[in-house]
Amino acid sequence: MFTSEKGVVEEWLSEFKTLPEASLPNYATNLKDKSSLVSSLYKVIQEPQSELLEPVCHQLFEFYRSGEEKLLRFTLQFLPELIWCYLAVSASRNVHSSGCIEALLLGVYNLEIVDKQGHSKVLSFTIPSLSKPSVYHEPSSIGSMALTESALSQHGLSKVVYSGPHPQREMLTAQNRFEVLTFLLLCYNAALTYMPSVSLQSLCQICSRICVCGYPRQHVRKYKGVNSRIPVSSEFMVQMLTGIYFAFYNGEWDLAEKALDDIIYRAQLELYPEPLLVANAIKASLPHGAMKSSKEGTRCIQVEITPTSSRISRNAVTSMSIRGHRWKRHEQPDNNNDTTELGILVIPEISVTNVAGERTGNGEKGRTLGEIDAQHIQGVQEAATDPRTESKGLPEIRRQKSVRKLMEDGINSPGRVQF
Repeated sequence: MFTSEKGVVEEWLSEFKTLPEASLPNYATNLKDKSSLVSSLYKVIQEPQSELLEPVCHQLFEFYRSGEEKLLRFTLQFLPELIWCYLAVSASRNVHSSGCIEALLLGVYNLEIVDKQGHSKVLSFTIPSLSKPSVYHEPSSIGSMALTESALSQHGLSKVVYSGPHPQREMLTAQNRFEVLTFLLLCYNAALTYMPSVSLQSLCQICSRICVCGYPRQHVRKYKGVNSRIPVSSEFMVQMLTGIYFAFYNGEWDLAEKALDDIIYRAQLELYPEPLLVANAIKASLPHGAMKSSKEGTRCIQVEITPTSSRISRNAVTSMSIRGHRWKRHEQPDNNNDTTELGILVIPEISVTNVAGERTGNGEKGRTLGEIDAQHIQGVQEAATDPRTESKGLPEIRRQKSVRKLMEDGINSPGRVQF
């Protein structure tokens, strides 16, 4: 560590001690822009034997319990690196050199498991139903599964996952180590949108290191420093995948892709079904041949969203369209109306073929047509004499003339009836 970097850290330590409480919000706002300070703090954390490690951990804990949201996030950005340093030291069995890091992790954990009144927190999460649309899917594109989910959702069978209450811990042991670290990584993932790129890079790198240290792939990755295997739990790996999935679409594609492969590698060796399921689902959903560069800033996931315009098609048959069609038909000229009325009344009654499907002769066809027309004319005349239809005398006369004309043409013409 250079002298200039050491001076930056020492200035930061002394500045906060003399800071009045009223100027704390302005101090927290300007703190995230000090990139040189952040890089210097990373180097202090990466050196377990540094004399500045203990005061730095103490200051970060003071930030976390100050109640200022931006100071809390400033401490959270170093959480992946702190977890890695603790696991690396624990794997080397040099526990005494990680005492301040362990105290910081335990302090953050004990603050997060209780609310402001000191009561234990119980976190809940409702698993979304596939029958309801979201920015990631449409129920109509799933098929029969959407119907099953819809039937279940109507009965209120939504599944809720609970986390907590978590017990307070005074020290980290082999039994509760990953219970505490998994919960801390859960808190980190809850603030992923506020994490800078250097924190996402640290997350991807420590995920790769944790998964391959002590295995043959460590030589492929050329990781040095820790040669022993670091035990991990299935829940801890799932939380790692949550952060990696976010890093894919937020400027760290290359590092996230490498970390994803290493997690799949370790999950296959450990035979962990949950990390394998999540990791393979993430890998299958990634776009092929896209986002090669990892330095182009924040990215977004491309999804299809249902348009907000009206879903009724312009060609849909509605009561208004049927009513409008009837108005158009009645507004046609008289000559067209005659043909229309003729087609409606006469043509459906004409039998072109007999029952067996054989064609009839011209004489039989003319005779059949004449009988049908005569019966129809008689029915029309009887209907016209009805007192209820006296107001429609003019249209009935027009129908009689049209039918008579068709009957004469049909009897005299030997040809086939034209439709």
